[in-house]
Amino acid sequence: MQLTAAYSFLTILQEESVPVHSYCLSFLQIILQNLEHRDIGVSNAWLDTLLAVIDVLPKETIRHEILNPLVSKAQLSQTLQSRLTSCKILGKLANKFEAHMTELTKAAILPELIELARDEGSSVRLSAFETLVNLLSMFDHDDRSQIVLPLVKSFCEKSFKADESVLTSLSLHLGKLCHGLQGLFTQEQHMWFLEFYKKLCRLGLHQENGHNDNQIENIELEKKYSTMRKNCAYNFPAMVVFVGAKNFHIELYATFFCLCHDPDVPVRYSIALGFCEVCKLLGSNVYLIHKELVALLQDDSLEVVDALLDHLPETLELMTSGGDNSGLDNKLMIVPDLVPALTSAEQRVANSLKWRSHEKILQKFSCLPHIISSDQIYYRFLHRMFTIILNNNVLPVQKAASRTLCIFLRYNRKQEQRHEIIQKLVEQLGQGKSYWNRQRFLDTCEYIMEFFSKSFFCKYFYLSVLELTSDPVANVRMKVCYMFPKLKSTLKLPADKHLLQQLELCVRKLLCQEKDKDVLAVVKRTVLELDRMELTMDTFQKRFFEKDLLDQEKEREEHLLLEMEQIEKEKQQSEARSNNEKSYERKRRDSKTGSALPKSLPTVISGSSSGTQTGK
Repeated sequence: MQLTAAYSFLTILQEESVPVHSYCLSFLQIILQNLEHRDIGVSNAWLDTLLAVIDVLPKETIRHEILNPLVSKAQLSQTLQSRLTSCKILGKLANKFEAHMTELTKAAILPELIELARDEGSSVRLSAFETLVNLLSMFDHDDRSQIVLPLVKSFCEKSFKADESVLTSLSLHLGKLCHGLQGLFTQEQHMWFLEFYKKLCRLGLHQENGHNDNQIENIELEKKYSTMRKNCAYNFPAMVVFVGAKNFHIELYATFFCLCHDPDVPVRYSIALGFCEVCKLLGSNVYLIHKELVALLQDDSLEVVDALLDHLPETLELMTSGGDNSGLDNKLMIVPDLVPALTSAEQRVANSLKWRSHEKILQKFSCLPHIISSDQIYYRFLHRMFTIILNNNVLPVQKAASRTLCIFLRYNRKQEQRHEIIQKLVEQLGQGKSYWNRQRFLDTCEYIMEFFSKSFFCKYFYLSVLELTSDPVANVRMKVCYMFPKLKSTLKLPADKHLLQQLELCVRKLLCQEKDKDVLAVVKRTVLELDRMELTMDTFQKRFFEKDLLDQEKEREEHLLLEMEQIEKEKQQSEARSNNEKSYERKRRDSKTGSALPKSLPTVISGSSSGTQTGK
């Protein structure tokens, strides 16, 4: 009954069934009275209602009806539940008074929080500590430096020595605490909090506690320690801000290494989630954690690898091009380790049953043209995409591999390699024996239409797609029929008039000869759409001006890649000629030296001989 009443009062407030003034007169006192209900569940329900009510109450009502009675209920003489409730209400009230009543917050709320932070009950102290951390921005510089900072430091010291139950929450809020008090620490205090954080990062590890496996009996304590280290991993980016990127290697690298190699998966998972943020914060020093990225990519747990994947493109970009120390030389230094780690991660994910993770990593690989060279992609990744498309049985995985392969092709800088890839697509997929492969060819063609210019698609794939209108499998023919409007949209008249005639010929052939009723129905619907497209062709330049510009940009980039390839070839040929000329010049000089040597040699010999004879 009490729970129902609490939820009903909350619903009345949320739906604004009565004015706020009337609500205060009718319901506020009932809510306040039931906060001290003996049943904790009921008490918490009424507390949730009160916290929601505070958002809409006038400040004067809060001051007289809630704040004044709250002071007495926060005293040590009150029950533990009453003191805990007081902490939560104080936190809510402080946010309410943030803009206009800072002095009231300082005069009324801060003293109560300080009192509660010294409470004999550990849960009360913890609640007061959490409230203080959440309200740091509310207090002025003097209060934070003279009151909050010493209080928090004392709280941390006592908790570490005698109250391990509080350390879990403390480890979760430490990063926010250090960030909120940034600029207030003396050098000594700064070092103390940093060392405190490092100790939390090592809690429960055998080398820190001097335990061995036979001595550890308390499994619950192990779980607590693991949770603390996980929280420390979560807070690591905040601690990087705390020490500064310049001091990272000296102050935090060893701790980061330990967290990345922690024996518990949740800890490594947490550090992997924040890895990209750490890269951003390190800036030009990001090269320091390259080995840790490789280690996490090769982690035994696929959960850890999966945690890296969400921000993998950004992480790799930061690793290979972020900061002053990551020019071309550094990029070349990174790649030898990075490429095997990426391929290994993909192989292990592929061998697992987690196809969604496999799909994700293949999607993320689409960033690689911006990270590593075209040759490295060609030899280490591109053929792997082909293998997945041909052999994998999971459709989303195949499509992800197909899309990434098209992006690899888009940025490939060697015409010979591009032609080889196109040929394999047409022969192994478009003309493959399996109808499943032929369908994947059509999926790939849709990606090519998305990433490449119209002229590129028409030159290499258009006719291969039309050939599949004669495919023996109805599903393949149907898929081609669905693509007819897209195929027509790639044509540029009058240059592609012959391709338009081929398309119309295929449509007429299907209308006359198609026996499958479902395919025929699709053809008839598509014909209507094609006719409507013809009507819009006259106004193409006006209606599709932006698309036309985009296509021109794609075509320009494709020509640019060809030009860059030609420039590279000419450069290589020039270097080869230069080397040949130098080699020829060296040989010519050597031959001159060799031919001069026999002429002078007898003179030396005869001179020495005559000298010898004279001596004799």
